[in-house]
Amino acid sequence: MSDTVITVLNVVTRFGKNVVHDGISLNVRRGEIYGLLGGSGSGKSTLMKEIIMLLRPQSGEIRVLGQNLLTISRSDAAILRHQWGVLFQAGALYSSLTVRENVGIKLKEYTDLPLKLIRDIVRLKINMVGLPEHAADLYPAELSGGMVKRASLARALAMDPKLLFLDEPTSGLDPVGAEAFDNLILKLREILGLTVVMVTHDLDSIWTVVDRFAVLGEKKVIAEGTLNEVRQNPHPVIKKFFRGKRGLIRSRNGG
Repeated sequence: MSDTVITVLNVVTRFGKNVVHDGISLNVRRGEIYGLLGGSGSGKSTLMKEIIMLLRPQSGEIRVLGQNLLTISRSDAAILRHQWGVLFQAGALYSSLTVRENVGIKLKEYTDLPLKLIRDIVRLKINMVGLPEHAADLYPAELSGGMVKRASLARALAMDPKLLFLDEPTSGLDPVGAEAFDNLILKLREILGLTVVMVTHDLDSIWTVVDRFAVLGEKKVIAEGTLNEVRQNPHPVIKKFFRGKRGLIRSRNGG
């Protein structure tokens, strides 16, 4: 498909004798928010790490923005990495740097922009994610959980990426904070034209934010599609996920 920006085809992943993926296939379309769902140990975060080249599968094919990650040259890989931003589950901010320094670090390291312009870009990104101005001079230990997520998101957006990867972005947030973060992702997708890949367990995010998603289980993709499409799948993992007590409550509340 011409609008496909990420293709995963027959990916096999092993750690020693432990097989995590046994022929995983899926595709992500330009401009959508795509979810990776599944139980603990199903390989969601592992797959995301393979897509952003932190891990390498044993076999199969992963294409991102037209590049085959298993055959890509080192120089092309360096260029491709600048096309995406990543928000890790715990934020992964540098504890010895302020929010301002965390957000600006890649701009200083990988661009020749003058310092004044870098400061202006950093101020813009911090404002874009809804952090108060004074937060720029705080250290990670001085931030709330929600502020850590937003600061990490500002850093992920610093280089104006085409792709945004989120690993459990609402994990650890209270329901109000999680809803606000979901709304922020929707707003940023619209403003910046982002394609977003999100690893999540959050049923509210699945109902309100994600356009399409894949459910991983039994080392495969059990189902892929929109919420309505996936909910029709009779597989036991799908039934347990969406027709359990929490899923039924969310369905009654959200349609």
